[in-house]
Amino acid sequence: MTEKIKVGVLFGGMSSEKEVSLNSGRNVYDNLDRDRFDPLPVFMDAEAGLWILPWKLVSQNTTVDIIERLRGEAERIAFEDLRDRIDVVFIALHGKYGDDGCIQGLLEILRIPYTGSGVLASALGMDKHVQQRLLRESGIRVPRSMTVSEEEWSRDRRQTEKKLADSFGFPLVTKPLREGSSVGVTIVRDPESLADGIESAFTWDRTVLVEEYLEGAEFSSIVIDEDDGPRPLAVTEIQPRSAFFTYDDKYMPGMCRKFTPPKSIPGRAVEIIKKEVVRAYRSLGFRCYARIDGFYLDSGEVVITDPNSSSGMAPSSFFFEQAAEAGLFPSDIISRLIDISLVVHGAKRGPL
Repeated sequence: MTEKIKVGVLFGGMSSEKEVSLNSGRNVYDNLDRDRFDPLPVFMDAEAGLWILPWKLVSQNTTVDIIERLRGEAERIAFEDLRDRIDVVFIALHGKYGDDGCIQGLLEILRIPYTGSGVLASALGMDKHVQQRLLRESGIRVPRSMTVSEEEWSRDRRQTEKKLADSFGFPLVTKPLREGSSVGVTIVRDPESLADGIESAFTWDRTVLVEEYLEGAEFSSIVIDEDDGPRPLAVTEIQPRSAFFTYDDKYMPGMCRKFTPPKSIPGRAVEIIKKEVVRAYRSLGFRCYARIDGFYLDSGEVVITDPNSSSGMAPSSFFFEQAAEAGLFPSDIISRLIDISLVVHGAKRGPL
């Protein structure tokens, strides 16, 4: 019999999205094809320590629940010992240190293949300002935006507020430069609320991205590598209950409706969206898979707002909903990502 591939499912982490990561990692672990893969659940704690978990800890409700039991019930493992235990890492970390090139760089040094994009593309997927500049240069429509540094805000708040109001009007959107899951995002509807929106974003980063407010249908599309190039699995239309697609809308049951295929976006526009998400994928150098978000505006324009080098992988995520639309079970699409990753890493010269 062919020896099984040893897959380390890496989840938890140090970011604001560690609970999302727990749900992703647990679902990936549960759905790995045991006929082909030998899975190992690897939990990263808040200090970046790694632990191999027994199933009873993987099943815990929160990362806090896990952390309280690590020393008595889990196995501590050094980063440099990972190569002795696994053949490939399925990265289910989200946010800072997980999506932004940090863990990817470490795995490159350790010579361990991993799912998802490489160091640079992952970093670009996290830095909203730089990714917009690159996409704009590629002719892809992105939101009008401007950055505000902590130093600029402290030096002349009144002048900064005037500049933003003159540039965008109201409403406008404020968000941390490098966060995911809508953490720290505010729709600012009047001048009196602008300072609160900026300060909220500064809680998470020292630079704030301010964007124009977009009216239209929000969408998301998972793009995966194929032998003949990247292709979208499907397009999902998002109808959140809140004013925008908040953290709770994304992860709390019943807070958002998702339509795959889209409900109100015309078919011809869906085809344009598919072409644009592939263009964005290529422009940022994503590999293996990515999730590209955007808006179909009332004017008929397609705007790419948030390219992500990874995706949440809870049972109700876009990832598995779109895989199902393509006729793939969770174990099928997870296996495909691992296979793609091994091919990509086997062919690279230097870091991915």
